[in-house]
Amino acid sequence: MNDSKRIQSYVAYILPLRCDQIVVPVTYYSKKAYPEKLRRIKFYDAEREKRLTFITNHLRLPAITIADLYKRRWQVEIFFKWIKQHLRIKRFYGTSENAVKTQICIAVSVYVLVAIIKKRLKIDHSLYTILQILSITLFEKMPILQAFQAFDYRNITTDYGIQLKLFDS
Repeated sequence: MNDSKRIQSYVAYILPLRCDQIVVPVTYYSKKAYPEKLRRIKFYDAEREKRLTFITNHLRLPAITIADLYKRRWQVEIFFKWIKQHLRIKRFYGTSENAVKTQICIAVSVYVLVAIIKKRLKIDHSLYTILQILSITLFEKMPILQAFQAFDYRNITTDYGIQLKLFDS
């Protein structure tokens, strides 16, 4: 690596913020949709070697904080994807911050309790299957381990020879 590349790389690492500007929309529809001032922040991500431009209406936070928030937005997206897949939250029942936090805390608690049950009882089923079994046997009076041994909950494949025919052939 030559000296100019090394210096450029060092400066990009040390000074990732390229510019912080106040801008106003100029085209007809964007000006009509948002007539207020906006802030444009240009940032260089040295890890990914990408130049990023962020537009925000938040004028008070430091530019580096806004750039960091936008840069980390994918981690938030991945977190919510994990929540949807593992905690089985399809929608939030409330819209307030407290309602969302409460629902997430309850779902995480249930997930952790089921994971503990799986480990302590040495159950081979997936957490999803365990949750399904628990939801079916919720009000039955039986030892918890018996619910998992009562039936083999794996997918049962059938022989296609016993499949009913829709048309005579």
